Amino acid sequence: MLTRREMFAVRPKFAPPESGREIMRKRYFPNVPLMTHEGKRVRFYDDLVKGRIVLLNLMYADCTASCPLITANLLKAQKILNRQDVFFYSLTIKPHEDTPEKLREYAEMHGIKKNWLLMTGKPADLELLRVRLGWNDPNPDKDRKDKALHSGMCRYGNEPLSQWSSIQGSADPEWIAEEIHYVIPRRG
Repeated sequence: MLTRREMFAVRPKFAPPESGREIMRKRYFPNVPLMTHEGKRVRFYDDLVKGRIVLLNLMYADCTASCPLITANLLKAQKILNRQDVFFYSLTIKPHEDTPEKLREYAEMHGIKKNWLLMTGKPADLELLRVRLGWNDPNPDKDRKDKALHSGMCRYGNEPLSQWSSIQGSADPEWIAEEIHYVIPRRG
């Protein structure tokens, strides 16, 4: 029979517990490869989200309904924020149509410049992001293939602090900027 000391000397080794930040990353932020409207290859988590304050939205370049309005509102909110440490990322829901060139034209047409990237990639990777980020309709009766039914909701958050929320992209730009301010650490 083993003594108490001998029993505890042969402990099974367990992996160290993961931080809440790491659990969030694995659950919501797949590190899929994407291509920006500037023609740069990036990884979603490592290059875009990790350590940043971000706003994320879904769009597609030929949208004539909500996308232009949301883009205009986000541009105004970005100007109101006037911050270099808040990054805007738009993910296409039509990657088979929205090439980096087409997204670059969309960015130029709308005046998108600093701290804002439009992205495309493999359809399966963008669909994974859409679902993991919560832009999926839990109603199984809806036609998920109809990309024109995309949400006008924007996700925003402070990744290092694991503070996340969402806001309607058609909301007043002042309100969008104010909401984003809630995840920006206050100084002093």
